[in-house]
Amino acid sequence: MDAEPTSLDDWRAAHASRSPDAAPTDGVAALFEREYEPMLRLAYVLVRSQDDAEEIVQDAFLTVQARWTTLLNPGGYLRTTVVNAARQHLRRTERRRQILSRTMVAPPAGDVVQPEYLTDALETLGEQQRTAVVLAYYAGMGANEIAESMGCRVGTAKSWVHRGLKK
Repeated sequence: MDAEPTSLDDWRAAHASRSPDAAPTDGVAALFEREYEPMLRLAYVLVRSQDDAEEIVQDAFLTVQARWTTLLNPGGYLRTTVVNAARQHLRRTERRRQILSRTMVAPPAGDVVQPEYLTDALETLGEQQRTAVVLAYYAGMGANEIAESMGCRVGTAKSWVHRGLKK
């Protein structure tokens, strides 16, 4: 497998032989094999619907394929596209929950937190805090990656994660 280009010059050299009319099926197929399941899980955690998550991820791959020849980091672009599409889906369908209208119950006793409790806790957060917490703890991203995926500053991403965990 080829290494990712590290500079703009490396990227230009790697893409110089690509024809704009050529279908990027090999690269997109490899990306699909590697990233479909993780992106599906990420989308599902954000929108809490298997059908909607599948549609979001499929649309994201179509977007990546359409822009394949111009992308510096297809995997990062894919992740950002999935996160943005999930956020747009939540806004469009008005699935936001009222934070103050829900009361949280105490976590179950013992060392293991039950998945239902985690889902309930995530649903009490606003869209941005929920997305940041999911990216940090579910996807294992650092503050820089979260900021890039959410289109915000690093300090803002850190704040959303901190405030989301505080609630």
